[in-house]
Amino acid sequence: MGAKLAQSLLRNDVDLIVHDIDTDKVRPFVNAGAGCADAPVEMIQKVDVLITCLPSPSISASVMEGEQGVLQGFSTGKVWLEMSTTDEAEVRRLGASVMQLGGRAADCPVSGGCHRAETGNIAILAGCERTTFEQVLPLLSIMGREILHTGPLGSASTLKVCTNYLATANLVSVCEALTVSKAAGLDLATAYQAIRISSGNSFVHETEGQVILNGSRNINFTMDLVLKDLGLFQQIADRSGVDLDLSPLLLEIFKDGQTRFGPREWSPNIIRRLEQATGLSVTAAGFPAEIVDNEDEMGGVEVGFSRSQG
Repeated sequence: MGAKLAQSLLRNDVDLIVHDIDTDKVRPFVNAGAGCADAPVEMIQKVDVLITCLPSPSISASVMEGEQGVLQGFSTGKVWLEMSTTDEAEVRRLGASVMQLGGRAADCPVSGGCHRAETGNIAILAGCERTTFEQVLPLLSIMGREILHTGPLGSASTLKVCTNYLATANLVSVCEALTVSKAAGLDLATAYQAIRISSGNSFVHETEGQVILNGSRNINFTMDLVLKDLGLFQQIADRSGVDLDLSPLLLEIFKDGQTRFGPREWSPNIIRRLEQATGLSVTAAGFPAEIVDNEDEMGGVEVGFSRSQG
């Protein structure tokens, strides 16, 4: 995801410096005109705005606080944008360290899939002070199409985890609906279209449903990442004193899927649990192996909402 966001910045002539522990991932950006840094501390010394987009809260913490970490070079006026899907408590903790050094911090997770990140059409949630939001909105408008200021630091991370929880619940229900359709003898292409035009439709069905039926199951998201996000959602519920019914069940389903198929298996292949149990192949001809965003890249805009007066 971070690479796709960086590509949008580079494509739109933003002065870009990149860093990754995998130098093979850095090379294409350097070849396309980006600069590079050998360590996070070197990067923050060269830039005005530093963006992190990383797989887990612990990795973000190591990049910020570890040896040669970002905080060793942070100075007044610089901005940290945490665009990972991460723990809201952790982003607030690290953000406090940034602000103590005279910087600003925002959590800006994205939502909408890698295919929309690649075209700059993804949605971005931004948690930060309003002045910080206005400062970074031009950059966010390059990387995303719809940008929502969600409130204080950490609010965007909470909401992103909630949306990923909902997407996972929808994925499991889509898998069950398609499997039952197959078992009932229905044509799966027809079943897909029936769901698409009905009240049961969703973003997950329109995207992940297609790669499930293709058989590739490639949505550029893996089971270990699903478990990370479900765990973060459950942590928020636990801290808030909310007992949940569905969340623990989803965790159980994906822990079983990871045990069976491996942590780096594509998340839509959770349907293989049902395929193994039923002996069915839930596939159909005519569906793509990967989802591509066919919409033109558009400049992003801030979106809002109206509150009813009562």
